[in-house]
Amino acid sequence: MIEVRNLAKSFGAHPVLEAVNFRIESGESVAIIGRSGGGKSVLLKHLVGLLQPDAGEVLVDGENIGPLNERQLLRVRRKFGMVFQGAALFDSMTVAENVAFAFRNQKHQTAGEIARRVAAALEMVDLPGTQNKKPAELSGGMRKRVGLARAIIYEPEILLYDEPTTGLDPIVSDSIDKLIIRVRDQLKVTSIVVTHDMRSARRVGNRVMMLHQRKMYASAAPEEFFTSTDPVVRQFVDGVADIKEIVI
Repeated sequence: MIEVRNLAKSFGAHPVLEAVNFRIESGESVAIIGRSGGGKSVLLKHLVGLLQPDAGEVLVDGENIGPLNERQLLRVRRKFGMVFQGAALFDSMTVAENVAFAFRNQKHQTAGEIARRVAAALEMVDLPGTQNKKPAELSGGMRKRVGLARAIIYEPEILLYDEPTTGLDPIVSDSIDKLIIRVRDQLKVTSIVVTHDMRSARRVGNRVMMLHQRKMYASAAPEEFFTSTDPVVRQFVDGVADIKEIVI
């Protein structure tokens, strides 16, 4: 479903990605890990055409999206749903209005049809009856769920998650992980989860990929990845700082 070939991106004189290569098959669930500032979010933006590569290609269903104009990219982006790190809800809108945001300019659906789809999406994320609440009335975990409901309401083929458990306690993080798995299995979507949470990466991914030094350094099933003896993988998984990198 997604293929990245020799992707490279720099911002000014600062290289962020160099010769990144990987494939993600339809229905697969992939966790992407790597150090902060290592290019994971930049990589996600390339997958939906928000950034253009300096070199290389991003293919979605076999189509190279690099040469597409904004109008053509809209067609590709409809295949994606995005769950942002901070949920990115509009504080002035109710839960229902946030979830239905994708339909704001669509005239072919009645208010009743949209309300039914909002209710179904909220039911999927275990938030029935919250339509009239404002984001300020919700916990961090609930806001994440509303963000997921907004991402799935128009039935995308691919879901992108940017740090879905950041800022959540272990119990709420576990519930979000289980929700990601349930949505993947029930809706048959391809899932790409960027995370620093090793427990989450182990649970939600059929495969774990590690971005390191601007390249895709490792890719393996969780049981293989988390028992790897590779020193770079081991250091990251165990959370051990390199003493030479510590600045006091």
